[in-house]
Order: sequence, then C-alpha cells, then structure tokens
Amino acid sequence: MVSSRLEQLYKHGAVIALVALVVFGALRYDNFLSLYNVMSVCRNNAMYALVALGMCFVIMTGGIDLSVGAVAACASVAAAKASPYGLVPGLAAGVGVGLAAGIVNSLLITRARLLPFIATLVTMLAADGCALLLADNQSIAVSYTSGFIDIGQGDVGPFPIPAVIALALYALGSLVLNRTSAGRSVLATGGGEEASRLMGLRPDTIKFAVYAASGALAGLAGVLLAAEFGAGQPTEGVGWELFAIASVVIGGTLLSGGAGSVFATLAGVLLMGTLFTVLNFENGLGVISLSAYWQSVIRGLMLLAVVVLQATVTQRRRQKHAT
Repeated sequence: MVSSRLEQLYKHGAVIALVALVVFGALRYDNFLSLYNVMSVCRNNAMYALVALGMCFVIMTGGIDLSVGAVAACASVAAAKASPYGLVPGLAAGVGVGLAAGIVNSLLITRARLLPFIATLVTMLAADGCALLLADNQSIAVSYTSGFIDIGQGDVGPFPIPAVIALALYALGSLVLNRTSAGRSVLATGGGEEASRLMGLRPDTIKFAVYAASGALAGLAGVLLAAEFGAGQPTEGVGWELFAIASVVIGGTLLSGGAGSVFATLAGVLLMGTLFTVLNFENGLGVISLSAYWQSVIRGLMLLAVVVLQATVTQRRRQKHAT
C-alpha cells in the first residue's frame, strides 16, 4: 500500500504540486491569476520548456545532455547577428547552430562511443567558447526593424508566441512518444539497449535522433532568448541544463531511462516557474528577501528530493518483484 502510494505520488506529483501552488498563490496574492501575470509566466518559461522537452527524450534513452544551456546561448548570438536579415534567417541561424551541436553530440556518442556525460560536457565547453568568440564577449543587439523580435515579444490573441510554439512542440512530442513506433523505440532503448537490438531496433539511430533534436530545441530556445530580451547573450545559458534535468525528473521521467511523460515534463517546468513567481511575490510583500541566486539552490534541493523519491520507488519495485 505504501509503495503504491509512493508510486502514485511520484507519477502525478508535479501536477498535484502545481495545482496546489496555483491555489496558494491565488488565495494569498492580489493579481496572481491576472492575465498579465499568467501570460508573463508562460512567455518567460517557454525557452526553458523547449530545452526540457529535448532533455526529456534524451533522458528516456538513458542519456544526459549537459550542453543545452551553452548551445542556447551560442544560438542566441548567432540569431542576433542574423536578425537584421529578418525572422527566417535569424531563426535558421539559431536552430542551425543548435542542430549542428546536437549532431556533434550524436556522433561522439554513437560513433566515438563516448559516454553521454563526457560527450555533452565537451560540446558544452566548445559551445560556451564559441558563443564568447562570436559575440566578442559582449551582448549582441538584435534588429528591431526586421520583424525578428515578433517571435519573442509578439502575441497570438492573448497568448505569447513563445508559449504557443512550446505548446505546439509539446503536443507533437507527446504524439511521437505515445502514438508512433519511434516513441516506443525511444523507451525500449532506455529500457535496455541490448534487448532493443535483439528486438530488431537500432538504438544508435534513436540516440542520434534524440540528441540532434535536443540540440535543435536548444537552438530554438536561444532564438526566443534573443528575440524576447533584444540581444544575443553569450553567458545567459548557465544553469539551464540543471533546470531542464530538474523539470524532467520532477515530471516523473526515470533517470535510468525507459519511462517518461512529455506533458508531465511540461508540468515540471510550470511548477518551477510558478514557484519562482511565488517567491517574487513574497519578496514584494517583504516577507522574505531572496536574491536570484537562491533559484539555483532551490532547483538543486527540488532535484535532490525527487531523485531520492525516485530511488525509493525503484528500490521498492525491485523488492516487490523479488518476492
């Protein structure tokens, strides 16, 4: 009974916590559920949601991608430099940089046989250096007359364009995971690479695809970063990989691979975004005084709590199966 409750808590914990936090905020603060505040949370977290979506598929294969933050920063610089030529060139430059980085990760993992941790760490360091070199160690202003900023600052009715893009890609990701053979192959690869080979699957092809997709999504996040804040920022992506990993794990995806949910990952992103919004409201009331640096501390503590819960659930499953 206790084990079953732990499993249900782990599976639906992000959604339950998100609903509880929203109810708390609505009761405690004026204008917490105002259209402006809700849309601001959606706009500001869209880029993190994109990075977490790619990370979700990577972790479901049993891997990890530490390069997403640095790749997003490098992509933001490339997009800013291409922004005077219009939205499409800026978008293509940013996503192209991300896709190239993802392909490098894929080749290092599937051809050079490096561990994902090492391969993506190498790419993270390289992307970080490339971003600083490309930007000459300074922010690169975007063009405000070419239409590039619309993708970050524009709206479709009341909905921010970045949020619409993120939601559409999450819907596509959920469709791929739950309704296609590719999605089943991702889970099978994470569940056991050798077993998936015996089933006639190609785990290297699957891993190549998910790391390339993770890079492209990080590149798109970099485009949104440049368009929303008006500049390509070579140092902005620090800690994004932790946010993405925390969101994925909080959403119930196993770090060992083989199980996960796309929309639960989105719930994890929104939970963390809403939590920081609540802390900002508390700062405004003068109840607490936490700097932005505390966000990293809180992310780490949340990730630790969920990993401990995940380990407990996994251990009890094994004990149950053993008996």
